[in-house]
Amino acid sequence: MLDSKESAPLYEALLRYKKSEDVSFHVPGHKDGQAYRSLQMGGEPLTQVMDIDITEITGSDDLHHPEGVILEAQQRAASYFGADQTFFLVGGSTAGNLALILSVCTRPGDVLLVQRNVHKSVIHGLMLANANAVFLAPQIHAESGLATIPAQDTVREALRRHPNAKGVLVTHPNYYGMGTSLKPLAELCHNSGVPLLVDEAHGAHFGLHPKLPENALEAGADGVVQSTHKMLTALTMGAMLHVQGDLLDRRLLAQRLAMIQSSSPSYPIMASLDLSRSLLQTKGPVIFEEGLAAFQTIRNGIANLSRFDVLKVNASDTNAAYDIQDPFKVVLYDTSGQWSGYELQEKLEAAGCIPEMSDDRYVVLALSQGTTYKDTVRLLLTLENMDKVGYIRENTRFSTWNIAQEDEVSSPILFNLTPISEEMTEAVSIEQSVGRQAAEMIIPYPPGIPLLYPGEMVSKETMVRLVGLREAKAKCQGAEDPLLRAIRVRKVKEGSRGKV
Repeated sequence: MLDSKESAPLYEALLRYKKSEDVSFHVPGHKDGQAYRSLQMGGEPLTQVMDIDITEITGSDDLHHPEGVILEAQQRAASYFGADQTFFLVGGSTAGNLALILSVCTRPGDVLLVQRNVHKSVIHGLMLANANAVFLAPQIHAESGLATIPAQDTVREALRRHPNAKGVLVTHPNYYGMGTSLKPLAELCHNSGVPLLVDEAHGAHFGLHPKLPENALEAGADGVVQSTHKMLTALTMGAMLHVQGDLLDRRLLAQRLAMIQSSSPSYPIMASLDLSRSLLQTKGPVIFEEGLAAFQTIRNGIANLSRFDVLKVNASDTNAAYDIQDPFKVVLYDTSGQWSGYELQEKLEAAGCIPEMSDDRYVVLALSQGTTYKDTVRLLLTLENMDKVGYIRENTRFSTWNIAQEDEVSSPILFNLTPISEEMTEAVSIEQSVGRQAAEMIIPYPPGIPLLYPGEMVSKETMVRLVGLREAKAKCQGAEDPLLRAIRVRKVKEGSRGKV
């Protein structure tokens, strides 16, 4: 059945549906886009997508009980990416993270060992599972000041302290494309009989070209979530969950996915996952050559500029936190220190070059198989026009990716869905929040890593970072005050501090 690597069974089924011109007496209500045909407002691109936007009818299969073209598409993806089983996700990597947590933490109070600087979806998964998180401090790369995965010793100690933990969850690579080998962590987990779960949202392309880093499945991870839409070619929200080995209950995982994903999944998104795999498998590693050449052109061009540089692995650097750099993530910064990452992003956007994200120091430029030489020329011309060294200032050098933690391994922290009642909270200025318990989640976005979660104590360092985010006009989700003038905290009882 899996004979032709060029075949994209789900996508081809949708093309057959479109070609048949059958009359729709089923949902969706736009009826293959017919409801919009009379509009004179340039809706053609959307109506073209609607031509294949169908539902679970005869021949289109069912994501939550796949037996036909969806099953075959998922099997082809598993074979190509090296998994034992692959699940299509129509809710992004968020759906995969939630499902993994809900499938390993099955009883209230279960313990999961979690890297502290994780995506907000991981915190939400812990809440849904009513699970205890033991947070693991990530390693910090000294030169860049950026965090990667926890050290081997940290994971080893956490597993020793919590022999009943249900697994270890880490994020790799980070938003900046940085990382280090996952193999030692996989070995530690397997020696303890628990799964290694990896949020590989930004590494779906890893392992698919000799110049790209090893992917999490190759390193031995048991459950891997990839955003196929981020660094590969699927439509936005298209992602995959790959599983291997016998440490995860796949039937339970499928049931959890049926709970958290729509019962009316998007067929265009699923078809784009199928087509993305087909494209990769048909073209082979050569599909990455133009993007890799673009990266080298950008790197060489920036080397000729006096003001800018890019983050890179230093051959003499012995820091175990960082020996992998994704070439499709160009991490740009102003060496003069005059412009923060936020300011540099604004200047690039004004010139028509739109970055992925920025923080106080860095701007992240995401390349892909779709990046062209023409794109690199425009970027380099823009940077050349900006290449005038200004005054040097002291950099605060904080990152929205990094989350500080005093202990390498935290005490268990219980998460649940019980909201903090409003009468038990109050709003205080950011400057007055030190020592108080946060009553809301503060999530700089991107990258979507909670700086604070409800119940967490606000440290002086966190307060300083919140002030920095406010001054930089950074976008933060979860905050009641979008301008970050104040933060909602638990009220303090008389004679206590930080408690209610």
